[in-house]
Amino acid sequence: MGSKQQPYNAEFREGAVRIVIETGKPIPEVAEELGVHPGTLHSWVSRWRRNGSPSSDRRVPAAEGSGRLRESERAELERLRGEMSEKNKRIRELEMERDVFKRCMALWVK
Repeated sequence: MGSKQQPYNAEFREGAVRIVIETGKPIPEVAEELGVHPGTLHSWVSRWRRNGSPSSDRRVPAAEGSGRLRESERAELERLRGEMSEKNKRIRELEMERDVFKRCMALWVK
């Protein structure tokens, strides 16, 4: 019998792992979006966290792909998370204001 396994190139595997790592999306969700079995994607992510590369034949030097952030990267990440939090708060405020204006207009039109 023939194998149903699709060969995925290193670029595809690395891209899939980056989506999981950088976005924080759950592995099953990303796997479904990409058409990959969740177990396969999980093994790629696990291998990346261990070795720094989803490809078993290629290893990234520890300084580049250890999965640990440098202090400057950690500071930037915290800054970006703070900005995102502030923006999300502002979006919620604006949505509430919009909803109030919609209700006011509905009442005024009647």
